[in-house]
Amino acid sequence: MSDTTPIERTVKLMSGDFTEADQPMRLFSAWLEDATKSEPRDPTAMTLATVDADGMPDARMVLLKSADEHGFVFFTNTESQKGQELAGSPKAALVFHWKSLNRQIRVRGVVERVTDAEADAYFATRPKQAQIGAWASQQSRPLESRLAFEKAVAINAAKYALGNVPRPPYWSGYRIIPSSIEFWHDRPFRLHDRIVFKRENPGAGWSKTRLYP
Repeated sequence: MSDTTPIERTVKLMSGDFTEADQPMRLFSAWLEDATKSEPRDPTAMTLATVDADGMPDARMVLLKSADEHGFVFFTNTESQKGQELAGSPKAALVFHWKSLNRQIRVRGVVERVTDAEADAYFATRPKQAQIGAWASQQSRPLESRLAFEKAVAINAAKYALGNVPRPPYWSGYRIIPSSIEFWHDRPFRLHDRIVFKRENPGAGWSKTRLYP
């Protein structure tokens, strides 16, 4: 029989493994490293939430390409639906969910475009077929048939058969500059851990608050 009381066991179950963290991006990097080892596919997948001109929310999955003290970066066609929504309202939210770890991270912040140099550098690392696809796809716009898309891919493949594929002028990246980052860790009996970091502006220090689950 256990020497601990039910209350003591409950308190032990509630104790977090990240309560001493004071820098959210360091904690994010540690959790992402864990996810890279445990997730069967796409540990960098994240939900990106935006709003349209009418204030209607929208969400989709994108892939994180870099994360540091400056923010979280992903790349896309800037003329896509998300690109248009970010142009109209440059604010966004992100959610990472790693089921294998029972962990979740929520991010909110303002959004800025990456520099042309950053976009060029990342585009150059993509497989050539993906580079050609960026030229062929009019992302988010109506497509008459799959055959029409395959034709566009073939035309651009022939056009860029030799040499490097340049980055399309409408293809770039976005950086979400976080104003809040919340870390959530599943615990038994729904006694979850929640820690949120907030700051007033990108140059300010972070405050940390524990939340009820």
